[in-house]
Amino acid sequence: MADKTNVMRILEREGVAHSVHTYSPETGIDGVSVARALGQDPQAVFKTLVTQGKSRALYVFVIPVAQTLSLKRAAAACGEKAIDMLPQKLLLPNTGYVHGGCSPVGMKKPLPTFIDETAELFDTVCVSAGKIGAQVELAPDDLLRLTGATYAALTE
Repeated sequence: MADKTNVMRILEREGVAHSVHTYSPETGIDGVSVARALGQDPQAVFKTLVTQGKSRALYVFVIPVAQTLSLKRAAAACGEKAIDMLPQKLLLPNTGYVHGGCSPVGMKKPLPTFIDETAELFDTVCVSAGKIGAQVELAPDDLLRLTGATYAALTE
């Protein structure tokens, strides 16, 4: 199996039931390609998006890979007047993760996190394991607990 990531170590330390799925990054790192490579329902595979509010605070949104984040709904969820996507070059220094391998679990510092409410429809969901080529599958409520997240309607 692939080298353990920080995400996998956190899940083990917290006693969270999970499974690890790996894929070849050559199949594409966009979420729908990853879901296909893993044979998973794209509605149950979630991507991690990092945004910055008008206040300059950072927020994390976890949504199904085939969906688009509604900036209006996201701003409402976190109580900001407006939010924008964090520029890609600021992702690594702020989260410890690279584009395509960003996980809501184990960020450099805890950030306010919101998970699309559709996660509750599934027994398990997949999110990045913290590096390109690896995903972890776990119960959405475990993901919520680990990240201190809130469920919200986030997609368009």
